[in-house]
Amino acid sequence: MPMPPARRALLATLLTAPWLAACGFRLRRAPDLAFRSIYVDMPAASALGAELKRQLAATGQVQLITDPARRAQADVVLHGVQDARERAVVGLNAAGQVREFQLRVRFRFRLSTPAGQEVLPEDEILRQIDQSYSESAALSKEAEAQMLYQSLQSDVVQQVMQRLATVRLP
Repeated sequence: MPMPPARRALLATLLTAPWLAACGFRLRRAPDLAFRSIYVDMPAASALGAELKRQLAATGQVQLITDPARRAQADVVLHGVQDARERAVVGLNAAGQVREFQLRVRFRFRLSTPAGQEVLPEDEILRQIDQSYSESAALSKEAEAQMLYQSLQSDVVQQVMQRLATVRLP
């Protein structure tokens, strides 16, 4: 007598779960941070800074200090040295019109104590992606570029969070 499909799926799940655990697979979760409070020194208009602050607050592990007057009370200070969105032409058609752009999100930062002791030296994260372009679909390509920038920005924030998880305070 054949096994019902639902039972077969359950059996397959039960048999593959140990293999996934053995290879180190685990769902993404908030990193364990060594500090309990942080001040993010970035302009209020920075979209990347706002997303980074949201991610830090969402961990539930750290207190986000937003008042510059209370900066000295933070365990660490994240300095956003450079936060840039760049767009470069990488391809032209025979008529000399743009055919392809390269979109980049570049973020340079460093981490220090409020007293100025360096915890993480200045580092740069660069994410980039190519985008095709058509003059006849300029408006939709601009909307696509904004979505791609948002995706790149989210990748950069995740990488910053991973690097913050490597910090060990004395």
